[in-house]
Amino acid sequence: MNAHMVISIWSSFGPHTKPYKALNEKGMLFNFKTWPQAGTDTWPPNPDYPSGVRVYDPYHPEARDIYWKHLNQGLFSLGVDGWWMDSTEPDHLDQQAEDMDTQTYLGSFRKVRNAYPLMTVGGVYDHQRATSSDKRVFILTRSAFAGQQRYGSNTWTGDVVSTWEVLGKQIPAGLNFSLCGIPHWNSDIGGFFLWEYPRKLNDPDYRELYTRWLQFGTFTPMMRSHGADAPREIYQFGAKGQPVYDAIEKFIHLRYSLLPYIYSTSWEVSAHQSSMIRALFMDFASDKKVWDINDQYMFGKSLLVCPVIEPMYTQIQVNGKDSIRVEDFSSIKSSKVYLPEGCDWYDFWTHEKQTGGQTINKETPIDIIPLYVRAGSILPIGPKVQYATEKKWDDMELRIYKGANGSFTFYEDEFDNYNYEQGKYTEIPITWKDSSNTLTIGNRKGQYKGMLQQRKFRLVLIEPGSVNPMKEVIYTGKSITVKL
Repeated sequence: MNAHMVISIWSSFGPHTKPYKALNEKGMLFNFKTWPQAGTDTWPPNPDYPSGVRVYDPYHPEARDIYWKHLNQGLFSLGVDGWWMDSTEPDHLDQQAEDMDTQTYLGSFRKVRNAYPLMTVGGVYDHQRATSSDKRVFILTRSAFAGQQRYGSNTWTGDVVSTWEVLGKQIPAGLNFSLCGIPHWNSDIGGFFLWEYPRKLNDPDYRELYTRWLQFGTFTPMMRSHGADAPREIYQFGAKGQPVYDAIEKFIHLRYSLLPYIYSTSWEVSAHQSSMIRALFMDFASDKKVWDINDQYMFGKSLLVCPVIEPMYTQIQVNGKDSIRVEDFSSIKSSKVYLPEGCDWYDFWTHEKQTGGQTINKETPIDIIPLYVRAGSILPIGPKVQYATEKKWDDMELRIYKGANGSFTFYEDEFDNYNYEQGKYTEIPITWKDSSNTLTIGNRKGQYKGMLQQRKFRLVLIEPGSVNPMKEVIYTGKSITVKL
């Protein structure tokens, strides 16, 4: 059904498992309490009734070998696509001072404690790369350490509580993470624990929160819905024609249509030390007003994202002694947005042009968040699909936003392998000269097996408040210049 499977794996083992026995024989398990607990709350466990779960020593190269041996035999060799490495801190329960004196392969646990996720994630990456280069390593993990980006890992913010306040905190968390040089980050869309919502999905405030969180998640490196306490499938939130369902569907489709932009941006991250989510001062350092903005950011270098992080369409309705929350979409609310100075901005939804360096109000119905495109941007738009490889990118829309010169490198490769490391990929340089309204799609650089020899580009020039008639060109890899 064109699905891919990522399976949850842990760094801890129960005593009746094969990894535990192999690691225990070599003294490669730590003696402190961890999760999940089993059988007894005392530590160490009763030798007559062994039940204690223990974490392994990933600092030890032989321990990493043993860990991979079981992952490969039982999972990777059977076709698992990626790893969800939970509890990579690792969980350390009922901490005792002497726990930090535990000896690892690299010294005391106190000395190397924070690098635990780097070592266990890195061990899986290194072993999978040594086993096969036909499938890219993908690791979703709960913790990180400096340099972990080199291990194909995407870190999420953990089991956060579902509240509007926590949603707001995800934005600066992601920006700070990115500023540490680790570009791949995400959070549980909708939050993990619904402690504040005993009615779960029946609470309209949660449905609104989930929708706004999903809209934020659309513009993070990984768009991932996950959590406890309630199901999260789109059909749990209504049906077509209902505001919440339609808003969720709209942004899922938007994410897929932006895949050419996202994939090319991801190449910019890998090849040129860029980042996917960018604090505003990274691109507008001379504008002092952006230095402290922590609820807006750039997604790539073209899109200004301003998530809605407060409720707008839920009201308290009093019935006698009882009060309940109800949806109210009868009036449209607005959000304040600051547009950085130094360039003009286009409203992604209406194409209205605004001058940078000002704060504006943007209407934000439940299916809209403020989303602006920098003038001079070249934005590739892919086909409407249900999964990434459903359709070839042989019929692409290129949106050009007038008002400044611009450039974009459109990147493609063989998708799920490492052949790009041997140069098997293509780059198509695209440039816009604003004064003459000319777009140049340059000579294609590189090649790879199965690449498209010919494609259609549908060119759309977007000017203030208007969209010009579309021009179609056939591109065969040779430079084309078109006047729009």
